[in-house]
Amino acid sequence: MVRAILEGRKTQTRRIMKVQPGTPEFGLRRIIESSKANENGMYFWSQDDACGIKARSKPFLFPYGEVGDRIWVRETFRVHSRATDVATLVYRASVRNSWTEQTHRVPVAVCNKATPEKWTPSIHMPRWASRITLEITDVRVERLNNISYDDAISEGIKQEWTCIDPGLGSYAHKNDVQDDYETLWKSIYGTDSWQANPWVWVIEFKRVEGGAA
Repeated sequence: MVRAILEGRKTQTRRIMKVQPGTPEFGLRRIIESSKANENGMYFWSQDDACGIKARSKPFLFPYGEVGDRIWVRETFRVHSRATDVATLVYRASVRNSWTEQTHRVPVAVCNKATPEKWTPSIHMPRWASRITLEITDVRVERLNNISYDDAISEGIKQEWTCIDPGLGSYAHKNDVQDDYETLWKSIYGTDSWQANPWVWVIEFKRVEGGAA
């Protein structure tokens, strides 16, 4: 979905929470202040009754930072050329676009890859090669299947339209973006993951101009 980020269409992402509630009765709480300083800011699942907390999970952190933190994006790339002071990188997501968008220059001192080289998969991208930096603007949790129409659009799914009355210029949705997001999720995590309907972190972000920071 790098293309969607570059085009400004993707401003959300979802990640499965590693710690899931024991039963549907559990709710999510956050520790604001604790006698154990290392627990401040951590989350936990709890089941309450009239006497207070009946059961709870172990505390856990949001693993991607905090609102305001920056994260860098991995994508497929290769070293195109190397000069005395800089190395020029090319990104697969932009190969059909302008040379300005395709490329990113980094100090040759940090570029430890051979030139020329084959494509490096995104999973193996080093920090110095990243051209996209995102800033976290909001975090919440929800069940995976509860994704809304607007959120599917924010996940980068394109709404397509079909003309139903040329005379009136009337259009209708050609695709269901929530169904399209479900298909995308299944292609990454498998059908069973969607059917399990886990709790997920919903991370909203904005792109920080100027590439990686």
